[in-house]
Amino acid sequence: MERKILHILIYIAALMVVACSNEGVAFKKAEQSYAIGEYYAASINYKKSYSRCAPKDKEKRAVRAFMMGECYRHIGYTQKAMAAYTNAIRYHIPDSLVYLHLARQQLKAGQYKQAAQNFHQYLELDPDNELARSGLLSCELGPQWKAKPNQYKIKKETIFNSRRSDYSPMLVGDDASQLVLSSTRKEAQGDDISGVTGLNFGDLFFSRKNEQGKWQAVEAIEGEVNTEYDEGASCLSPDGKTMYFTRCSSDPDYPRYAEIWQSQRSDASWSKPTKCAISRDTLTSFAHPAVSPDGEWLYFVSDAQGGEGGLDIWRTRILQSGFGGMENLGRPINTAGDEMFPSFRPNGDLYFSSDGHPGMGGLDIFIAHEDSIRGTIVENQQYPLNSSADDFGMTFEGVHNRGFFSSSRNDGKGWEHLFSFECPEILQTVTGWVYEKDGYELPEALVYMVGNDGTNLKLSVKGDGSFTQVLKPGVDYVLLGTCKGYLNVKNEIRVDVEDEEESHEYTLQFPLPPINVPVLIDNIFYEFDRADLTPESTEALDKLVDMMNENPNITIELSAHCDYRGNDDYNQRLSQRRAESVVRYLIQHGIAKDRLTAVGYGESRPKIISKKLAETLLAGDPKVEVQVNDTLTENYILRIKDKDEQEVLNALNRRTEFRVLRTTYGTTLNEYKPEEEERKAAAKRKEEADEEENFIF
Repeated sequence: MERKILHILIYIAALMVVACSNEGVAFKKAEQSYAIGEYYAASINYKKSYSRCAPKDKEKRAVRAFMMGECYRHIGYTQKAMAAYTNAIRYHIPDSLVYLHLARQQLKAGQYKQAAQNFHQYLELDPDNELARSGLLSCELGPQWKAKPNQYKIKKETIFNSRRSDYSPMLVGDDASQLVLSSTRKEAQGDDISGVTGLNFGDLFFSRKNEQGKWQAVEAIEGEVNTEYDEGASCLSPDGKTMYFTRCSSDPDYPRYAEIWQSQRSDASWSKPTKCAISRDTLTSFAHPAVSPDGEWLYFVSDAQGGEGGLDIWRTRILQSGFGGMENLGRPINTAGDEMFPSFRPNGDLYFSSDGHPGMGGLDIFIAHEDSIRGTIVENQQYPLNSSADDFGMTFEGVHNRGFFSSSRNDGKGWEHLFSFECPEILQTVTGWVYEKDGYELPEALVYMVGNDGTNLKLSVKGDGSFTQVLKPGVDYVLLGTCKGYLNVKNEIRVDVEDEEESHEYTLQFPLPPINVPVLIDNIFYEFDRADLTPESTEALDKLVDMMNENPNITIELSAHCDYRGNDDYNQRLSQRRAESVVRYLIQHGIAKDRLTAVGYGESRPKIISKKLAETLLAGDPKVEVQVNDTLTENYILRIKDKDEQEVLNALNRRTEFRVLRTTYGTTLNEYKPEEEERKAAAKRKEEADEEENFIF
């Protein structure tokens, strides 16, 4: 009997030795995984090590419970993190940070009263701690905001979401008809499980709207962007040609540092990406890219030295040769906590997420905008856009305050999903189209916008030649449409103060006349068989005066044309007199005589059909079938049997046009203006006289 008991004791002792040995191995593995940022893998081994520690070994259990909490905090397992930190406190962990971390997790779980108690507990030990003070204020504000929701309308979008994490949406396309998102869904490339999150590695996916405007099923993005590594959090340059995104590679022996990569659009897919060389520092993370609306700055998130603490938002200038130096956005945007996921609304407002500013809990969405008196102002977007969970990754549908974002709310595993948002607002906007007069859109055009409030903007247009910009009530605006090879066209808008009461959209057209081809002047009418202009011509002529004033360096040939009917000599003389009538009108309205040349061509230059005109005639009533580059000669028109169709073509030949002769008027020496020279000489004499008067002997 005694021998049997002895054998049992020896066996138990051996098991204890093995258990202690296994505990040490598990702890060592956990420490190694934690050191390289693989928090999920570390949590598994910390848990093994914890369970193999004897309950009486409180010191070891406290440390392992605390480290389990740290792992769960990093990977978003809020409930598990709270349980682990509570265990660490029960075993008397000596590190007072456990109260701060527990309180912040309770805040993320919406347990405001419990969180406040632990924030107070920690502040007794560290009364000036920024995160604890901010958290304590959050415990007051969170319940208040939830009790009084603002005007945001939130909806979970099942069409985009999977059973894994889906986050960081990005609307793309001129009409916001495509959505790029990051996802760890099972269709993502790579078979490995992330040691950081315990999920599949993420890839970039997209969805597009069909002809009825309905979003379609999510597909993997086309091209060479996705790999077996982790891809996510993307953005596009304003012209839509460059995509920046975050990539995290994996290495079993070294920490995983996030990097920003870029890819160029090639037809419908994306080219093989290249790494963005933002810094030579290889031990710093760069993630969550966002390009400013003017395309000049790349904003990103980094843990680089010189920040405010945690993860900060930085920016670097985008150059043709690469990138400029890094700039930290500093206070009040960055805090001792984490600031992440920057994005822009087209008006320049910066949106980002933070757990360092007072909020609902977890990551909250904030807006940063500039005030002429107070400087940068940071505002929490409150409930229901924000929740006690993580809310981040805004993308906007044009200038409107609607779009999509990601949130981990109401998900027991802490995984993110996509939500739509819309906030009603009174918005004054202008939408304009820049196109070739009598032709197609000009996607290379620029629109300069100046307001009497100091507004001075350079607006790029979309692929269809359009742009949309927000206006301010009570401001006068001048907008100038420009494009290389075309004359400028100006429009003016006055936004009434009364417009503050309801939304309104102004619509403008910028038909730019080409420099190298004749341009039709619509709605010029003459008395029958005479050269006298009718009163109905005034509006078109005044627009021509404006065009000459907006383009002060051009000279033009003003030409009139007739159809084939009538005597050739008579038609030539009539067209000459008509061209001279238009020139006289322009001179009477302030256009210099030497900028104008009147030419009557009679019937000698029949109209040549352009592609746009061919489409118009084919769609007209009566429908006239013509081909591009057809010339409307007498023989061409007479071969058409229908008299109505003949008259349509004859009307096209009876036209008034202008053609740019020079674009250097007033800029060369041979255009000597004695009155201008005398003005300059007088100014110089006055300046010399003032200098003599002020000279002290």
